Amino acid sequence: MKRALIALAGMLSLGLVACTPAPMPPRFQATDITGAPFAHDFRLTDHTGQMRTLADFKGKAVAVFFGYTHCPDVCPTTLADFAAALKMLGSQGDRVQVIFVTVDPERDTPEVLRQFVPAFDPRFLGMYTDAASLRLLAKDYKIVYQKTAQKNPDDYLIDHSAGTYIYDPKGRLRLLMPYGSKPEAIAQDLKTLLASP
Repeated sequence: MKRALIALAGMLSLGLVACTPAPMPPRFQATDITGAPFAHDFRLTDHTGQMRTLADFKGKAVAVFFGYTHCPDVCPTTLADFAAALKMLGSQGDRVQVIFVTVDPERDTPEVLRQFVPAFDPRFLGMYTDAASLRLLAKDYKIVYQKTAQKNPDDYLIDHSAGTYIYDPKGRLRLLMPYGSKPEAIAQDLKTLLASP
């Protein structure tokens, strides 16, 4: 009888273990695109003249946004929102790298990027490549861009994709942050990524 009770207790304890729910995956404000089969890496020159790849930022969450410095609204708003989010993170903000990739290499020279991008936060990096490489990169990242409202060769606007890709500290693509996300939502998602194993 005693053995039967011990066996029954053992079975019940196993049943309790089996019923323990699996840990919930993290919940994000942005669109979770973990495992997406694109945007694995980049090879770009930053505004200081240094060649960069995603591996250079291992250990940091990396936010990659495509835009241009003459953009009247989307680009400055996005950079300002990420700057505000990093302030909310305090010292954890040093573990986030924001990268602004220009889709306007004709006008966005290294000098222009050097003045524009760090004005939002000195840690931000402006990056560029030549027109042919940019087309290949855009295809890999599934972003679009096209000149519009062209008045003359130096006076035009560019329609472009407005989301921001975010990688976790291990270099895995995890999120697509839509344009217009509030700094609080950006900060919360970055904090979650920085805490994830």
